[in-house]
Amino acid sequence: MISADSFWTSSLRSIPRGDAITRILAAAIAAVEPATTVRRAVLRQGNRLVIGGLSYDLPAYRRIFLLGLGKAAVPMSAALAELLGYDLADALVITKHFPLESPPALARFPILTGNHPIPGENSLEAGKRALEFLAALREDDLLFCLISGGGSALVTAPVEGIALAELQTMTSTLLACGARIDEINILRRRLDRFKGGGVVQQANGATIVSLILSDVVGNPLETIASGPTVPDPTQAADARKIIQKYRLKDRLPPPILRAAENTPPPLPADHPHFARVQNLIVGDNLMAAQAALRQAKTEGFHPYLLRVDLQGEARQVAFDLATILRQAWQTGDPAPRPACLLAGGETTVTLRGNGRGGRNTELALAAVTELADFPDAMLITLATDGEDGPTDAAGAVVTGETFRRALALGLDPQDHLQRNDSYTFFDALDDLLRPGPTGTNVNDLIFLFT
Repeated sequence: MISADSFWTSSLRSIPRGDAITRILAAAIAAVEPATTVRRAVLRQGNRLVIGGLSYDLPAYRRIFLLGLGKAAVPMSAALAELLGYDLADALVITKHFPLESPPALARFPILTGNHPIPGENSLEAGKRALEFLAALREDDLLFCLISGGGSALVTAPVEGIALAELQTMTSTLLACGARIDEINILRRRLDRFKGGGVVQQANGATIVSLILSDVVGNPLETIASGPTVPDPTQAADARKIIQKYRLKDRLPPPILRAAENTPPPLPADHPHFARVQNLIVGDNLMAAQAALRQAKTEGFHPYLLRVDLQGEARQVAFDLATILRQAWQTGDPAPRPACLLAGGETTVTLRGNGRGGRNTELALAAVTELADFPDAMLITLATDGEDGPTDAAGAVVTGETFRRALALGLDPQDHLQRNDSYTFFDALDDLLRPGPTGTNVNDLIFLFT
């Protein structure tokens, strides 16, 4: 569990309400702690499980399997394994960070680590092991899938004719050009046997229950981890639009272009196997936001939820949110001071330089100039997984003093922004949030305090 003390930064230490703000951040993460979300969703009554209004009689199945996939796979899988006990015949867990201590409930089962955000050799091996695991299932088996963000990269089983290096090129190119995760996953589903319903195809007709921790705006099931237990609703024309939109025809390997155009989905949406699948969202960005706002009210702030569907270029979103924060500071609208305004979602970054950072620190950096000289105003960005892009930061803190402090250290916010070097900027100010990997993943939160 991430503690409030793990969120301290220089700016938070310097203000009277800093301790309250750290508790608000911690409350958001605690609400979507993966094991907690699973325990809320699954009720065991003797030999029967009740999940999302459906009942599963465990003795009715030959064997019970568990497949955990994503950044939150270990705690989610451990919670369900504890509930199942020795009714669980076999399990495979694939995640990003190997746990310091394997949970006792998973001690008899393998835990693998894949690569993220770019698939690598570990992801390829994880895909091979996952397909072997699924091959053992039969129609009279029950498979639980514990799915969370990051799964698209952590496990890969490329379709015939696609090499790992070509997938890596595609992923890197899409991430650099500012494509949204739903757009990236349209292409991924057409190139991988594991995605877009691939698990359903490989499970040989077994009954499947997927418990899903959403890291995608709006919770579209086909996009979370590229929808391993969901039919692919898109077609070749949708992949073609993404390639055209970002002018990728000459930047992607020819085998990727051919497969995106010609590969059919693993199973059509009307296949009878999908009638044996239950997909249930157990935690999402809204749940984290609501918990943060409840804590904010307890701490004496006037809470206000702006939205949980933020998307778009981080710099533009920063401008929009800074405008709202300045308005709140000046007028008390949409909430009087002291206020905690909150937005959630996931922005994108178009890379122009070779600096270090992620979408959350870039958003924060773009807000520095906009909030200059607004005392008692604060913007905080937070990646709920604790990792903003390829860094050890979860986000950053911006106040009305940040611009002045930066100039005193010889830091030019606009120069760092042009070079996509937000991490270096906030590191010098000791205003990076570094709670460490949280074990969960439900997109990002942006807090506006006045």
